[in-house]
Amino acid sequence: MTKADRYAAAGVKLDTAEEAKRRIAELVRGTRTPLARGAVGGFGGMVRVPDGYKKPVLVMSTDGVGSKVLVAALAGVHDSVGEDLVNHSVNDILVHGATPLAFLDYIAAGNLVPEIAEQIVSGVARGCQAHDMTLAGGETAQMPDLYQPGHYDLAGSIVGVVEEDRALHGDRVTAGDQVIGFASTGLHTNGYTLARKIVFDTMKLGIDDPFPETTLSVREVLLAVHRSYAAALRPVLADVHALAHVTGGGIAGNLVRVLPPGVEAVVDAGSWPWPSVFRVLMRSGQVGREEMRRVFNLGVGMIAVTARDDVETVVRTAERVRVPAWIIGEIRPARKGAATAVRFEER
Repeated sequence: MTKADRYAAAGVKLDTAEEAKRRIAELVRGTRTPLARGAVGGFGGMVRVPDGYKKPVLVMSTDGVGSKVLVAALAGVHDSVGEDLVNHSVNDILVHGATPLAFLDYIAAGNLVPEIAEQIVSGVARGCQAHDMTLAGGETAQMPDLYQPGHYDLAGSIVGVVEEDRALHGDRVTAGDQVIGFASTGLHTNGYTLARKIVFDTMKLGIDDPFPETTLSVREVLLAVHRSYAAALRPVLADVHALAHVTGGGIAGNLVRVLPPGVEAVVDAGSWPWPSVFRVLMRSGQVGREEMRRVFNLGVGMIAVTARDDVETVVRTAERVRVPAWIIGEIRPARKGAATAVRFEER
């Protein structure tokens, strides 16, 4: 038995990995922009900073799609989580006003299946192309002792750029500003551990069963692609004082991250419609309202804080690219002795 044979017997198949890399390389080539440098398949990806910046600042972020990959595996649909990963990452640097330049993905599995890896990266590539961003590289890993057969994990890193004096930090937020919520496309990439338990264990639904209160299947509802807000917000970034991407921690847990000292955000809890998926999860799982707010986005995937005079421009710009948006609250002076906070008002 050769060394390669012994490695295969231990669970790592090098020939399979090479085939996956060959397929992925073809997808990577389709994402290269004029800023791309170096060769596909190198040890590191390279992109040039665009011309025209006086003080360019690189904005970087790393994230994953969590246990949504388990739904993808159950459904046998793997491209959408790749697109989720890119859109999630684009949103994370968009909140600082950054334009995406390059992306790197990481796929880890027990046994790498080239067809599945190809599907995942096709979604990543589709997301990169939609944002004129280079898929600069990535990594595939086989770890049969760590992952169960048929399971994989997916993560990615993004690099963007913004002019230093145009970066958003939240320091411009002031009392009297309005809080605008932008519609999500469902769960996005957060809360799936609880959602899966309710849907599959409590409700006893199958992946192809109809999802209650919708005309869609469980597969379609749970694998709805995480929305990118780049088209809705890039044209109006100069009118925005702060942005918050609503991910784990919900509206309160993320909006508070961009509020300066001395103010609080007051959110009108009834100012936007909850998508049916959240109503069903709350009722069927007997989840309390406060826990729903901490775990899920509840239909608001991005928040902008703007001056009152700029609200109409921001909302209309989003609606032109078919992203519903609503005024969901306002910024007020912090109550005496209280820390910076986000609180909900029931009306």
